[in-house]
Amino acid sequence: MRACAFLTMDSLQGFVSDDELAWEPLRELGWEVTAVSWRRRDVDWSRFAAVVIRTTWDYHLDADTFLQVLESIDGSGARLANPLPLVRWNAKKTYLRDLSSRGLPVVPTVWGVSPSAGGIHRLCDELGSEEIVIKPVISATAHDTYRVGRRQGPDVAAEIAAVFSEREYMAQPFVASIVDEGEHSLFYFGGEYSHAVRKTPKPEDFRVQEEHGGLIVPVGPPAGLIALGRRCLAALDHSTLYARVDLVRLPAGDYALMELELIEPSLYFRMDSGAARRFARALDAWMDHPR
Repeated sequence: MRACAFLTMDSLQGFVSDDELAWEPLRELGWEVTAVSWRRRDVDWSRFAAVVIRTTWDYHLDADTFLQVLESIDGSGARLANPLPLVRWNAKKTYLRDLSSRGLPVVPTVWGVSPSAGGIHRLCDELGSEEIVIKPVISATAHDTYRVGRRQGPDVAAEIAAVFSEREYMAQPFVASIVDEGEHSLFYFGGEYSHAVRKTPKPEDFRVQEEHGGLIVPVGPPAGLIALGRRCLAALDHSTLYARVDLVRLPAGDYALMELELIEPSLYFRMDSGAARRFARALDAWMDHPR
């Protein structure tokens, strides 16, 4: 049996994970999987043939240390998935700017540092939207993410200014289709399409994550969305073991990229009976790819 570590966090209390569904299919292929917190300091990473970044949903709270841990893993001889250069690039959401420059449709975004309390109105003007979403450039699980509008009260505006003081932020127009149609998440294992889900927020919310009450359902996306996901992967400088492509419909009717998750996306194995087995086969084949 070859040893594989699924990188996680100290506690998953309050989160939803189904990664364990892949353990038995991997065992059938000769892999013994162990969940290991990325915060542990007593791990001999060289004993693992593969280390797969999975439920490290607190990494954004200490991204520098997280990347240092990944560097140690990468230098130990273990095969890190996804590759370290790709993770470094994907850790900052400025990767969206790179993908846009490569011709991919991306939700319009304004980038900045330390927004002022009076800056929301200016951002609405710049994005041509009555409502915007503002969040950190390094973030996960909708942490420090705000939906605000031109008529936002001064208290919330002051809170945003304080939260993002000396921090990089990104602002996007609030995409109304998320509320009714939802956000489409497409999953690719070893570069091949696997399955898809649609995520919609609970009433009176805009966050689609389960931890915030979002509803997740399996869907069969149209071929155009699957092709768009493949275009996103083709624009990368490295191949991926896993990728989640989050797409939303813009007011004009076209779909655009909201996020390309290459570090710790929920893979929703439970939403498709064959997904965990496809992932296991992709991981087994991944080990034969040149680094």
